[in-house]
Amino acid sequence: MNKLKDTFGRKFPYIRLSITDICNYKCTYCLPQGYKKTPGDMRSFMTAEEISRLTKALAELGVCKIRLTGGEPTVRKDFFDILKDMKQNSNIPKITMTTNGYRLDKIAKQLHEVGLDGINISIDSLNRETFKKLTGHDRLPEILEGIKILQKLNFKNIKVNAVLLRGINDSHKEFEKFGNFIKDNKIDFRFIELMQTGDNLDYFKKNHVSSKIFKDYLEKNNWVYQTYGKDAGPALNFIHPEYKGKFGLIAPYSKDFCKTCNSLRVTSRGDLRLCLFGNTGISIRHLLQNNDQKEELIDLITKQLHLKKESHYLELGDTGITKNLSTTGG
Repeated sequence: MNKLKDTFGRKFPYIRLSITDICNYKCTYCLPQGYKKTPGDMRSFMTAEEISRLTKALAELGVCKIRLTGGEPTVRKDFFDILKDMKQNSNIPKITMTTNGYRLDKIAKQLHEVGLDGINISIDSLNRETFKKLTGHDRLPEILEGIKILQKLNFKNIKVNAVLLRGINDSHKEFEKFGNFIKDNKIDFRFIELMQTGDNLDYFKKNHVSSKIFKDYLEKNNWVYQTYGKDAGPALNFIHPEYKGKFGLIAPYSKDFCKTCNSLRVTSRGDLRLCLFGNTGISIRHLLQNNDQKEELIDLITKQLHLKKESHYLELGDTGITKNLSTTGG
């Protein structure tokens, strides 16, 4: 039974758990200068033991899905230890991850063997040169190879995310490229509308394009809206009889975006965040130090939910305490 409920009646079966802020890419919309430590925050990232205690408490609260995020989660040397522990000891039915695809061709087999239940891979362009310009890395071929390896292993839940960017991937030609990619590939491809954060205002003004442009394209090309399950993320999904894959859209500026919110976030340093763009966050790390603190931890998390707001107010330009997306797991 899910015990995580806020004052607006929303339930939270889904936790996005960041295990590091570090990312080895330099994506233009997130970390154009590369990763830099947050000034003044000397706290280390949560240890594998702390993460293990947290996931066991979350299981008791009725959480049925955890997504491991970063930064880039695979840069942690103990990434596979953390993943293995979650799969074997946490009682959370679904463990998924978000990745930039770094070394995916090398680790795909291991991800499958450990029992990962789903993977979201960031690919903002299927054009090799554009991909390189956006990320600072010429790694598109090895990411696509990694996807092929996963598919050969019959890995089921593969999603590809792209941030919608003006003049880069927002044309019908680009939409069709992604369409061809999912036509014979059982992959969910989702566009995410560019979000304003604390440090990207100029970039946002120059590159933001409304998700409506993609929605209009889908409607004109006979894609049909599909409803989703209780632990699904915030994407609107669309299906087409001639395509094996699905198209999706994550539009945080749409009117009712927050009504379907079903996820909470925990940062890599052990702060519980009620919203990616909220102004409230509380450290729960002091209650992850030994096993007999579990009840106190459960109590603290439950009480925090009464503070969750109805909306993130992004459309008013309020980006809360989110400086950039790598600090809260995107």
